[in-house]
Amino acid sequence: MKIFNITKPDDTIREKIVHKINNLTKPKGSLGTLEDIALQVGLIQQTTNPILRKPHNIIFAADHGIADEGVSFSPKEVTWQQTLHFPKGGGGVNFLCHQHGFTLKVVDAGVDYDFPAGSGVIDRKVRKGTANFLYAPAMTKAEMRQCIEHGAAIVRESHEDGCNIISFGEMGIGNTSPSSIWMSYFTGIPLEKCVGAGSGLDNAGVQHKYTVLKKAMDNYKGDCSLLDLISHFGGLEMVMAIGGMLQAAELKMIILVDGFIMTNCILVASMFYPQVLDYAIFGHQGDETGHKQLLEYMKVKPLLNLGLRLGEGTGAICAYPIVDSAVRMINEMDSFRGAEVTKYF
Repeated sequence: MKIFNITKPDDTIREKIVHKINNLTKPKGSLGTLEDIALQVGLIQQTTNPILRKPHNIIFAADHGIADEGVSFSPKEVTWQQTLHFPKGGGGVNFLCHQHGFTLKVVDAGVDYDFPAGSGVIDRKVRKGTANFLYAPAMTKAEMRQCIEHGAAIVRESHEDGCNIISFGEMGIGNTSPSSIWMSYFTGIPLEKCVGAGSGLDNAGVQHKYTVLKKAMDNYKGDCSLLDLISHFGGLEMVMAIGGMLQAAELKMIILVDGFIMTNCILVASMFYPQVLDYAIFGHQGDETGHKQLLEYMKVKPLLNLGLRLGEGTGAICAYPIVDSAVRMINEMDSFRGAEVTKYF
């Protein structure tokens, strides 16, 4: 698999950043999470004057063979229809990108559809959807490695465009199913606590989904290694996102983490390179069953809880203004000395 050079941010500048934050014209700690974010961004960028440049949101899209088992409320064709829709504007992710100045990239990682030339969809198709992991591995290890490479390459292009803060989203009917299995295997949390409604299943639908996924896990005869579990149960778009996250961390970019699926992806990314989490800001706690437990397992605190479960990167983009506020705080607030205000704490 591709090797990444991901290092923890140098901690020697921490004292300078903390000193600057603590000497802004406010009581110490009074801006709470904004102060924490400013410190994290300052460490990532190794400066007391961090800056956010050209935010990008990358949506990776792919189909899932397990969707044939009726584990999703939405029909399979929604994957290609929405993937084609995003570049035209008008989707859930589009108005947020417009509002907050994000460049949107839509990448075909493995949609079971041939997109026409000029559609605005970036072609990185590895195969036309995964195999049905109820019966066979979702992808080969060679295909998994190809997804990692493609995800990394897309992020390098964004970085070359000047982007230093990036979020990832996904489009793929059925992709909460592989996410639930990954969560259960990689955290040890029982599968029934990881399986939720996805795009809108009722209680009976959730029970059917659990039964199918439990059978798929029972049928699994692999070696339970990280690479084997990723390739056997993963989604092409999910693995591509992992490659993107790892590349972003290597390039010392800020990673805004979206919902249930992308949180599972950065969990897996951190199992390869734990240091990736130093570059991650968790945007929100989604409404999908299991997301709260997953965040708690990872000991991370999301910025928002808005009941979102759309995916596409929407929750991460909603959290961007908070990160922007943190950066503005450290750059635009006066110090006590500069403002000639008596320190009042």
